[in-house]
Amino acid sequence: MSLPAGAMGTAAIFGEALVDDFTTEQVVGGAPFNVARHLAAFMAPQLMITRIGNDKPGQAVRAEFERFAMREAGLQLDAIEETGRVLVERGARGHRFTILPNQAYDFIEREAALSALEAAQPGILYFGTLAQRKERSRATLTALLEATSALRYLDLNLRDGQVDERIVTRSLQAANIAKVNEEELQAMFGWYFQIKPDAPALAAEEVHASCQALLQMFSLDALIVTLGHRGSVYFGADGGILMHRDNPAPPFVIDTVGAGDAFSAIFLLGRMRDWPLDVSLARANEFAGAICAIPGAVPRDLGFYDQWMKKWR
Repeated sequence: MSLPAGAMGTAAIFGEALVDDFTTEQVVGGAPFNVARHLAAFMAPQLMITRIGNDKPGQAVRAEFERFAMREAGLQLDAIEETGRVLVERGARGHRFTILPNQAYDFIEREAALSALEAAQPGILYFGTLAQRKERSRATLTALLEATSALRYLDLNLRDGQVDERIVTRSLQAANIAKVNEEELQAMFGWYFQIKPDAPALAAEEVHASCQALLQMFSLDALIVTLGHRGSVYFGADGGILMHRDNPAPPFVIDTVGAGDAFSAIFLLGRMRDWPLDVSLARANEFAGAICAIPGAVPRDLGFYDQWMKKWR
């Protein structure tokens, strides 16, 4: 099985750049920005299209653009709205997240984004769902999708209470490749096949048949389901299934924050560098596992990437 033919060159990454606010510190994040920073660390050409405020969190985001030597052609500055923030409360039962409304990334401006996209001429366009919760950014993404023939990679990244089934449906209809985790796949089964979360567990054959049905329903080239430490499964439009389970587990897990973003970044890197599909999946799984062994979604020491560059040279 091989990847669909086509996309090379620059990857355009659309969506939120924000800070996770732990009260004691602010950590720059946002799934799309995590993906863009990983690609930049591997010196893959990328264009991050986002919007920040003229504030301290915005300065932290810009500092990350500098640290990863990322160009700012797609970075917009909002004079009114604040840089995206997620309030994080630590508790006995884990972390509680509050995603604040009306943030700068909800207002990504269409013409500036189109201009940056046109100049970059990307071969890949990555997008998720959080930055589609408001009409302004949603309309900008629609315009970008209409303006390019790039491969469309959807990393669903569902966040509770942020987007509805309609936005998910439109996103799947726009995508060529969709990546979901097990919880997101279960949500899709509920929406599109009325399979309830408390229903008896489906047999492997039924899960595979349902995934193939999703491919046909949305005319996808591929559906990738990530399974955490158990690897991933790639469902192709040709009916092929590629499971990658031979994944070395990290010696210890600090947290799983950003593991899915790491997977997407390396899968796209493989696309850009023309790696065989099985190699892309193996490397994406391995790198995602390594991210689980460090605090946060992106390493604080850029030397982290050296071992992977040498290994994959």
